[in-house]
Amino acid sequence: MKLKFVLMLIIGLWVSGVVGQEAAKTPGMGNGDEKDLKVGDVAPSWALMYAPGQFEFLKNWSEEDGKRLRKFTSQPDRHAVLMSFFATWCQPCMKELPILENVYQKYKDERIKFFLVDITEATRTNPGYEDMPKAGPFLKKKGVSMQILFDTRGTVMKRYNAQTLPRLFMMDGNRQLTLTRRGFHAGEEEKFTKELSEEIERLLAELPPPNNGKK
Repeated sequence: MKLKFVLMLIIGLWVSGVVGQEAAKTPGMGNGDEKDLKVGDVAPSWALMYAPGQFEFLKNWSEEDGKRLRKFTSQPDRHAVLMSFFATWCQPCMKELPILENVYQKYKDERIKFFLVDITEATRTNPGYEDMPKAGPFLKKKGVSMQILFDTRGTVMKRYNAQTLPRLFMMDGNRQLTLTRRGFHAGEEEKFTKELSEEIERLLAELPPPNNGKK
């Protein structure tokens, strides 16, 4: 009887964990989550397109300690970075995005960059995903104003082992990961907002003074 009770308790806890966390698997990309990047790892570098022929570089904002930023002369100040992988077909992503947008609005004038990394195009050739909406117009209608970067071939997604969506990473000004998060945790919206805000405040406080003498 006691064993039966213990088994029922374990099953109950497992079910509650599954229900509490919503996540979507990326089709056709395999499963790389066993190779997860961890807090303390150096975030892989990337260059991603945000408009036709125009690219954003991680090294413009965050770079390993001892190395200069990519545009050191015109943009010499290190920034914290928050990036989240998403797709327009990912329902858990749609639940996370409004929270990220609210946090973004609070900190958009601070030394932290927010990037949404879209992998919709990388999955469009999979059966059933051909007609998924394009990220730009789709998110604009939803009131999301964070910058979207397009990982059209899923290269950066694989580099970050972000096959489970949404997948969020935060890093300091030295490209060192300080927080990672997989999936959307239903019922923890307030906790999620608090966690992000506290981490952003910590990262901002630890950034070196700006070279222009301003905040």
